[in-house]
Amino acid sequence: MSRAPRRPAARSLRRQLLVGILVPVIAFVVFNTLSLYRETLDSLHTAYDRTLLASTKSISEQLDVSGYDDAAILRAIVPYSALETFEADNQSRMFYRVSNLHGELVSGFAELPVWRGRIPARPPYSALVDFYDDEFRGQPVRVAVLLQPVSSPQGRGMAVIQVAETLELRQALALQMLWATVARQALLVAAIALIVVLVVQRATRPVRQLSAHLQARSEEELDPITAPAAPRELQPLIDATNGVMQRLAHLLEHQKRFVRDASHQLRTPLAVLKTQVQSALRGDAPPDQALREIGDTVDRATQLANQMLALAKVEQLRQQSTPPVTRLDTVLREVALDLSPLVAQNDLDFGIHTDPAPMQAHEWMLRELTRNLLHNAVRHAPPGSTLTVDLRTDGRHAALTIADQGPGIDAELATRLFQPFSAGDIRTGSGLGLAICQEIVQALGGSIALVNRLQGSRVEGLDAIVRVPLAAGTGGAPTGGA
Repeated sequence: MSRAPRRPAARSLRRQLLVGILVPVIAFVVFNTLSLYRETLDSLHTAYDRTLLASTKSISEQLDVSGYDDAAILRAIVPYSALETFEADNQSRMFYRVSNLHGELVSGFAELPVWRGRIPARPPYSALVDFYDDEFRGQPVRVAVLLQPVSSPQGRGMAVIQVAETLELRQALALQMLWATVARQALLVAAIALIVVLVVQRATRPVRQLSAHLQARSEEELDPITAPAAPRELQPLIDATNGVMQRLAHLLEHQKRFVRDASHQLRTPLAVLKTQVQSALRGDAPPDQALREIGDTVDRATQLANQMLALAKVEQLRQQSTPPVTRLDTVLREVALDLSPLVAQNDLDFGIHTDPAPMQAHEWMLRELTRNLLHNAVRHAPPGSTLTVDLRTDGRHAALTIADQGPGIDAELATRLFQPFSAGDIRTGSGLGLAICQEIVQALGGSIALVNRLQGSRVEGLDAIVRVPLAAGTGGAPTGGA
């Protein structure tokens, strides 16, 4: 036993909105938080670099020199207590190194890496100072370098003063600001999520109400939906739903009418057929005559059933998607060729002229339309008369005229013939041929009419005129007659 295919899980509009809004917001919050952390560190570096610069200047005041320039010998007496005043708390430590321009240690921590950098072209302060990040004793440090001229009565030289500070205090302050920012951003994201949920819940309430209203309807209730309080964005959906229900109502009515007409129209030939069979069994008529009458009744019933099925198929094709482009002139000539034995049997002078006429229509509909019209014209044309078929185009429409030399029809019957089961002669027709033509022409967006051709007050014949639009972007050019 085969299992029914699993229906894919429906996507939640609420989840899509939450993901679509929160993911970009969270990504922006993360980016903003990291940027803020870096900016905070930069700001703290700017603030605490002043302290490093002050410490280097304090050390420069403890220097002495003897000798001049390259021969200068620097001396420094810098107690560590000179740096204690610049240590704001117990979290960070400060280290220093004093050397000459050649990197030779004068005082301080020998393991502090020698400065190998360059003074910026525009230092941030009015001094020969440089700030950089380094590592000392396995810890990251921030280092300030001051090139300080030193002079005394005994000499003149240049000192390189380095002061390094560990980053615990700066990082602690930056993390403190970071967590405070993260808490506020998390609160913002939670507020956005809550607002999205509430707004989506409120915005989708009309959809749920509309769904409940449709589910509460009975199967045969196809009246249009009236929802004046529905949001403007729902109106296209409501209009489309009303359009679908209108088409369903039309199809349901057509189905009911088809069943009603079929049961009514087929009852008569079946009753006649039953009577004829009973009469033949009783011997009321010779066998060959009884069989001919039964054959005629079966032929009329078959024709009626086929035409009723054709009428139903027209309605079915009308509900399908955009039909393909079909050449009416090609179909018309093929149908004329199929009916040529009937034309020859009636000894008709047949003429045909067609222009190229491409149109968006199912080939079956065009074939059924032309076959019914030509068959009616051949059947009603007097033997030996003229029958002409003319298909002309003007670039936008195609006009098909089938002209016979029959007796014509009166005005009242001309309009009634397009109604189902309204035959001019009930002995030779079922009354559905022209009704099928009418349905096909309306499906194509055109018009059809039966017009008496007059010569003065005398009727010379009947013209069946069909006018239908050509396919968009196409046109017709004359090809000649036959």
